Amino acid sequence: MNPTDVAGPTHSPAGPPPFDPSRPAVPVSYPIKTLAELDSRSYFDSFHFPFNKSSVALRNGRCLADRPRMLVCHDMAGGYTDDKWVQGGSNPEAYAIWHWYLMDVFVYFSHDLVTLPPPCWTNAAHKHGVKVLGTFITEWDEGRVNANKLLVTKESARMYAERLTELASALGFDGWLLNMEVKLDVEKIPILTEFVSHLTKTMHDLVPGSLVIWYDSVTVDGNLIWQNQLNQKNKPFFDVSDGIFLNYSWLEDYPKRSAAVAGDRKFDVYVGIDIFGRGTYGGGQWTTNVALDVIKSGNVSAALFAPGWVYETKQPPDFTTAQNRWWSLVEKSWGIMQSYPLVLPFYSNFDQGRGQHVAIDGGQVSSAPWNNISSQSFQPCLKFSGDSSSDSIQVLVDFKEASYSGGGNITFKGTLPDVGYFSTKLFRGELLLGDLPVYFTYSAKLDGNSQIGLSLEFSSAVEGKILVLLASRGNTFLTMNQFSSKFNRVIMPRQVTKSKTDPGWVILDSSISMNGFTLTEIHALCYSESSPSPNPTQYSAILGHISVKTSGQDFVFPPSTLWLVEGQDIEWTSGSQKSKTLSVKLSWRLKDGKTSLFPKYNIFVEKLSNRGVGKQEYLGVAHVEAFYVFNFVVPSGTSNLKFIIQVCGVDGTSQPVNDSPSFLMRNVTPPVPGVAEGVGLRRTYEEFFPSVGSERPKAES
Repeated sequence: MNPTDVAGPTHSPAGPPPFDPSRPAVPVSYPIKTLAELDSRSYFDSFHFPFNKSSVALRNGRCLADRPRMLVCHDMAGGYTDDKWVQGGSNPEAYAIWHWYLMDVFVYFSHDLVTLPPPCWTNAAHKHGVKVLGTFITEWDEGRVNANKLLVTKESARMYAERLTELASALGFDGWLLNMEVKLDVEKIPILTEFVSHLTKTMHDLVPGSLVIWYDSVTVDGNLIWQNQLNQKNKPFFDVSDGIFLNYSWLEDYPKRSAAVAGDRKFDVYVGIDIFGRGTYGGGQWTTNVALDVIKSGNVSAALFAPGWVYETKQPPDFTTAQNRWWSLVEKSWGIMQSYPLVLPFYSNFDQGRGQHVAIDGGQVSSAPWNNISSQSFQPCLKFSGDSSSDSIQVLVDFKEASYSGGGNITFKGTLPDVGYFSTKLFRGELLLGDLPVYFTYSAKLDGNSQIGLSLEFSSAVEGKILVLLASRGNTFLTMNQFSSKFNRVIMPRQVTKSKTDPGWVILDSSISMNGFTLTEIHALCYSESSPSPNPTQYSAILGHISVKTSGQDFVFPPSTLWLVEGQDIEWTSGSQKSKTLSVKLSWRLKDGKTSLFPKYNIFVEKLSNRGVGKQEYLGVAHVEAFYVFNFVVPSGTSNLKFIIQVCGVDGTSQPVNDSPSFLMRNVTPPVPGVAEGVGLRRTYEEFFPSVGSERPKAES
């Protein structure tokens, strides 16, 4: 981005200096800063590399829709802030995006040479069908040196392109934004064109559906002059890539001009808007929709740069409200880009990837504040009703009230309207149903006579729209009397159970057969079990999760005996009162060598002693088959540690902890000559227990 369009200060990468990526440490995401580092492939030797792989495949196919698209370029405070902590951080107010249904492409941007997206962004975006790009940038004097080195020959250009392709493929993201923001000698331009072309080709070959987007910067004359439109000065780069991200200082007729130049590729033109408003059409900020309306009328695509403006500038009254308000302007102007559910099973616990606690199956396992965007579930497309809503029922994703799963829920509070019920859309789907019954399960906490059901919209070319109510628990006669005239079908729950860990949670299970119909919308329906009253009816309910699946999709977890769990990079340090601290890398895999397709793993530990088994402690969540335990305090008297890897299914279910794979860690610090007490000891298990040779201690069943 040009010198007047830099959003926020630049930062150095994660971790206190000196940062040695080869040494075991709390896993972080970090950029590649030099061409030498890129050339050497040293990133793949990093301790952090395996942790930085995304674990969620792109949800809805490979091709972008043939329509105006929405690209969002992150650039939040220079990048690699709270999101650098791969296993999650401790800031519940960390920046996040949850309006994925409004975008097609997400770019992670910083001012380092090679910006590698932290896996949390790729995981959350992929779940919602959004492609993720890293950034390759050359800017300022150092950037010109790098560009000239890259472009020495066509062979060097192709080599660096292949290095970038390898990184994207290995880490699981979908391509690159190229920002060559330097002046070049004109004889370098053919080599630059070869670099862009070769990167695009190799990305397409290795990562089907990938994108290489060119940023409107250096021209075919070698001059650094931003064109703000597609024209003959930058079109040669557009021709050999998947699109162009235009600079922000465009005039009103530039989108239409660019569409004319692009021809049948007009949707590959992404017209930039700087949300900070620096030199951008319409002023950005709270008038971003002004530019969006012009771009849409030009029948091209849009690129929003630095939506973190809302967070960085502390827009009132608070981040969540301001974020929802700002994105509502985007939605009103541009519309919804993504739909879900598309396939079964479908599960959402409404988690935004930050919170004040963590719950599993209705029971709280941690009261520590946290952030981890990888933990985001499918996000509801809740309507923003204003900072001071006129709606009788206030609806919000909440982090303070109890959660059934993860750290979020949807809370409904207020007064029921005169009609006796309140409805709000949660999801817009395109789910074609077959001949098997579909089971809807959801959890709720209900105060007094408050009830919450699911209102479903189905459509078919033959029968049109059909509305079905999956009612809550309660009086069947009153429910039928109130809603039978408003819905084509009213279904009372097939099963109502109480959570074993928190009886306040009610789990409701209903089934329906709609062969040949498409599920197009899921709404929450708030109503009361009591008879209609002339007085206002107070309402309070919490929705914990929604699960949709067919009867044949009950998840079966591999028994613990089929897993191999190992401990590596072990470090003991003496602490106070005869305690010790332990750091260890846990890794696991199926013994048969098959790739496991589990979305996440909850990590617990039990402290074992002669007095028996201690309480299970929640350590965190892993989205790859590895977890680094750092400085875990082991009190005096603890003989062994049992680490438990709770496997989680795509349908939201979790393997019982007592049936999960585990690893027994002996609390032993072998004597090492010449090493004083209190000095960290990092060893492998072969060094700890040489008598076992190549056999590591087995995972405990």
